[in-house]
Amino acid sequence: MSQLHSRVWNTSRVGLAVLLCLSLIGSIVAPTAVAAQTATGPSNITEEPYRQPAPEPGDEYFEAAADDGSWISYVNPRDEYRDPYLGDGSGKICTVLLNEAGDPIVGESVPNTTVTIPTGETLDWHSSADPMTVEYPLTDNYERPLDADQFGTADDLPQGDGYMDSHCIEFHGPAIGDTIEYGEATVDGDRIELVGYIQRDGYAWESDVDPVETATSYEEAGGGWTYSEPTSHGQVVVVLQLASENGTATDVDANETTTSNATDVNSTDGNGSSTTDEAPGFGIVGSLVAILSLVVAVSSRQR
Repeated sequence: MSQLHSRVWNTSRVGLAVLLCLSLIGSIVAPTAVAAQTATGPSNITEEPYRQPAPEPGDEYFEAAADDGSWISYVNPRDEYRDPYLGDGSGKICTVLLNEAGDPIVGESVPNTTVTIPTGETLDWHSSADPMTVEYPLTDNYERPLDADQFGTADDLPQGDGYMDSHCIEFHGPAIGDTIEYGEATVDGDRIELVGYIQRDGYAWESDVDPVETATSYEEAGGGWTYSEPTSHGQVVVVLQLASENGTATDVDANETTTSNATDVNSTDGNGSSTTDEAPGFGIVGSLVAILSLVVAVSSRQR
């Protein structure tokens, strides 16, 4: 082989060695960065979800379930019956508080916060109404912080996902023809935003919905309902959410957030710094040193 051909061959070997090392670095860095992002999950969560399993038959707080599997009910300390009992009207006024990822919480991160919901004369007999006030954190102020499973689904339940998510007052005894009214909710405290209202007249409460996406304005929700046969039930859920660090509630599902973080390995934080983790062991600097050492070693063999 000529001297020129030998130099070309050796140069090619050096280039091939460099390409192989770069490929090795890529195979280490990319999965590691993705794994690091996935492990950390959403970075803006300031209160973890509150996981309280729904009562099962035989439990103290299990009340009843329909024979046809259309509904299920749990004991609520804030459930009251009108005296005198005027009719078959019944209903609920509830709040659900969500963290930045949309998971139910009890407000441990927002102490001394109160949500007030005016309820009108029709409920002035209820001890927890006129108005309804909800004080956070729920775990510090109520016997049963969460009493309803209003959202999600489970194969073995007619409604809900098997975990309590809402704080409600319940009432029985209004007459057919009576109107239940509620005013706009107000929040006294920091970091809780009013997302909107979900109102349903009748017994067909659908739990297979996202509360943030389903909530509407007060005007669109209706501000109340009138009892009529056969729809002698009604309820409303006031949807609340923690504001993120930039002051805005974040409408993002926890799983979607994790996936997004795992994919966007070159995302930046608020200061513009990269959030991508370096490769373990030598890291990028060490890998570059290894490349240079290899180049020198191969080059020396050309002499």
